[in-house]
Amino acid sequence: MKRNVYIVIATLILIAIAISQNTGSGVQAVFQMDKPLPTETGPEAGLLAPPFTMVGLDGKTYRVGGEQEKAIIVNFWASWCDPCQEEAPELIKIADKYHNDLSIYGMNVTKYDNKKNAQKFIDKYHINFPVMLDSEAAVFDQYKGAVFPTNVLIDKHGVIQEIILGTVSEKELEKKVKKLIQS
Repeated sequence: MKRNVYIVIATLILIAIAISQNTGSGVQAVFQMDKPLPTETGPEAGLLAPPFTMVGLDGKTYRVGGEQEKAIIVNFWASWCDPCQEEAPELIKIADKYHNDLSIYGMNVTKYDNKKNAQKFIDKYHINFPVMLDSEAAVFDQYKGAVFPTNVLIDKHGVIQEIILGTVSEKELEKKVKKLIQS
């Protein structure tokens, strides 16, 4: 019995010594396990989002890249795209529900569409988030876009968490959004 008490005391002393030698940020690192931000920029998960600044149809300027107040989804779409039409109501619900923590930027790739049809799409679905016209597909190309819709999920630190090619169910999209907001 006495021996067990000495073992417990010795163990507690060793733990105290280990903690005292790892004070400050060292202790936080042991418990938080935060990963450092990437330094490389590129259109793939785990890298910093390629930066861009564009003016929306509302006349306001929107920026992607670097630290932000909210997580961002950049939604590349075209008006003729059936999956984009199916996805639009889901994105609107997500934009409404998570407006405090998430910005959605609609990016009509006008090089493969036209402004008139894009505006009809916006009016038909009552798009409630900023929409920009990527008239030369410069941003779409910068993100190595290949299909419509493409959704790029970017955390508040400017890191791409996921790129969704095509559509996912509303339930799956919301699950991904919750994870994005928490990252």
